[in-house]
Amino acid sequence: MLSRTAENLFWMARYLERAESTARLISMGQRTAVVPGPANRDEWRSVLRVTDSEAYADPQRPVTEADVVRILLLDAGNPGSIPACLVRARTNARSVRTKLTQEMWEALNLSWRKLEGYGVAEAQEELPALVDWVKTRASVFRGAAETGMLRHEGYQFLKLGGAIERTQMTLRLLEVKYYALLPETEVVGGGRDPFQWGSVLHAVSASRAFHHVYGGDYTPAKITDFLLANRAFPRSVAFCADQMAGFLEQLAGAHERPVQCLATLAEIATLVEESRNGLVFRRGLHETAQRGIFLVNRLGSEIAEAFHF
Repeated sequence: MLSRTAENLFWMARYLERAESTARLISMGQRTAVVPGPANRDEWRSVLRVTDSEAYADPQRPVTEADVVRILLLDAGNPGSIPACLVRARTNARSVRTKLTQEMWEALNLSWRKLEGYGVAEAQEELPALVDWVKTRASVFRGAAETGMLRHEGYQFLKLGGAIERTQMTLRLLEVKYYALLPETEVVGGGRDPFQWGSVLHAVSASRAFHHVYGGDYTPAKITDFLLANRAFPRSVAFCADQMAGFLEQLAGAHERPVQCLATLAEIATLVEESRNGLVFRRGLHETAQRGIFLVNRLGSEIAEAFHF
């Protein structure tokens, strides 16, 4: 496979995954913003931090829902916004049109201009429906890929891109939300809101799966264990790392073995193992998430180098 084709498939999946993740974060922000709490909580700002879009907001005042709608849902000039991600996903898809099924192409081609006609007020009124629409388009694309795409190198690069973006989103969410996840003994004054912990699970569609594993035990140790180390949950760091290792091993059959990529994945696996059973709070949740993000970013660069992107 040509390196350019591999690159387009890899980044198409990343941009589509990023658009869906951003939609999930907006939904999380809506849920947490309506819960009574401190006046200076500025909950919407954390949504911008996860998407690396805080620079687009006024630092002198709290971020509002209208700000987030404008910055993340409507502003195509912000590289982290949903329309920017959809446009880039479609641009990459056009370059590899013959590698996609008809259903995969339609899932992207029918999506990219929907948000253009909305103003902020109108988008706020329809926000839940628009968020669901973004998530649905991403799900339709993934479903079309799973049921119609040949299991060749193109599929492997597509899945690799989606997994690396998903890993980064989970880690960034933990990094930004770490104050809400700290155990009471780590906080002067205590009083962390359990609803905050639940909002993190909701953002990655983990609420039902978490309850199946742990019941109603919404403790920081359980939540971080689930999102970092549960190998059965598709958005956990451990699951995504295992998935990426598998795809890289498959790609090694047609290319030189991507040794450095696999070494970085081994570092991520070690980080996860050292964070189990609440141990992440001894080394620092914030530091662990930052280290994980660094490793994932390095892995992305190493994949590009290994396969000549």
